Amino acid sequence: MTGTSMGLTERDRARLWHPYAPASPNLPLWEVEAADGVRLRLRGEDGARHEVLDAMSSWWSVIHGYRNPVLDAAARRQLGSFSHVMFGGLTHAPAVELAERLAGMAPSAPGRPGLERVFLADSGSVAVEVALKLAVQFQTASGRPSRQRFLSIRGGYHGDTFAAMGVCDPVDGMHSAFPGLLAANVFAPRPPAAASATPESVKAWASELGDIAAAHSGELAAIIVEPVLQGAGGMHAYPAACLTALREAADRHGLLLIFDEIATGFGRTGELFAADHAGVVPDIMCVGKALTGGYLTLAAMLCTADVASTVSGGQAGALLHGPTFMGNPLACAVANASLGILDDGGWRADVARIGAALVSGLSPALKLRAVRDVRTIGAVGVIELHDAVDVTAVTAAAIRHGVWVRPFRNLVYTMPPYISSASDVQQVTTGMVAAVTEVHERVSARSGGPA
Repeated sequence: MTGTSMGLTERDRARLWHPYAPASPNLPLWEVEAADGVRLRLRGEDGARHEVLDAMSSWWSVIHGYRNPVLDAAARRQLGSFSHVMFGGLTHAPAVELAERLAGMAPSAPGRPGLERVFLADSGSVAVEVALKLAVQFQTASGRPSRQRFLSIRGGYHGDTFAAMGVCDPVDGMHSAFPGLLAANVFAPRPPAAASATPESVKAWASELGDIAAAHSGELAAIIVEPVLQGAGGMHAYPAACLTALREAADRHGLLLIFDEIATGFGRTGELFAADHAGVVPDIMCVGKALTGGYLTLAAMLCTADVASTVSGGQAGALLHGPTFMGNPLACAVANASLGILDDGGWRADVARIGAALVSGLSPALKLRAVRDVRTIGAVGVIELHDAVDVTAVTAAAIRHGVWVRPFRNLVYTMPPYISSASDVQQVTTGMVAAVTEVHERVSARSGGPA
């Protein structure tokens, strides 16, 4: 059978490839029939329908909810004018306005150059690629062409393209699948966990970071990290003081400092940008995911005027990158509307409210034998198991409790949309704890797992 004579999920399995999955995966698929506010209406392969709360904000992006009237209106207005034009030799109001907005809201500190120049990209991975290219071009234009490598920290994740993979964790990332193809970069230890760190442990980590930077300074172009919270590398939160140590190491050795704020930007950790927790300004910053409120794919790389002018004055005379859909007007228009919603500052109270509810709602999981840790930061909540999560079973159990989650490794986690109500967050946390209990607590109890 082909086409409409087959069910939608059957047609999907015959043609589509899903992220981090084999072709025609055995994992269940749920059809999204509608999305509104913080809820998805799903149809299972057995035909059963479920209304669930999206605890994932569609991988960090849908911060204002689905079918947001402000974002819908912005998209319609731009569609009435033009949806796309090439960005080579042309410009348009949505892109200019977006660049101005991003530069105006970027991290700043007295006596430190701000992030004034904006490069618009297609996705987060592309923004990271552009940032890494820019850093190498900067060092070459500065008379240091041997500086071609990067310093990162263990546990990091920066995207799935080749240069981005090269600065992801070298053990837990995807390096082993591509031997000989990824750049050999330099890695410092993962910073201490925020919940257990002491001034002494942060100081010891900073000292080791400094030693590594000094040993490799002649070959390093930049340091790149996810500030304060590492995402897909393990949802690891670390002290803001570590950002100050990173800034000092970069300055001491003539390195650029790149903050990957693709997951953490636009309020998710409790500050507008994670860099703001420490008042540290990077030389280059990448943003994406929530930039358009989850409506369209768009990312951006911001840098200082000095970095931009140095590269522009180098032998190449330009930043050597240019995506076909760079500065897409439709995406830029929606991004402007999304940032406009953030302008009133109401997100800060929303994130604080959600964060407090995650702390109280997830705390019962600490009593489970299967659970190693529960941690939160801003509007992010994580249940870490001792063993790998049974993705299929936990997902199905959460759906039965009216919650959509997408676990990975040994983590069941959430980052709800900012518009989630108190009852919404309570349902999310209750559903997560119940799913872990139903699937993993019984197994742990039978096997005599950790008490």
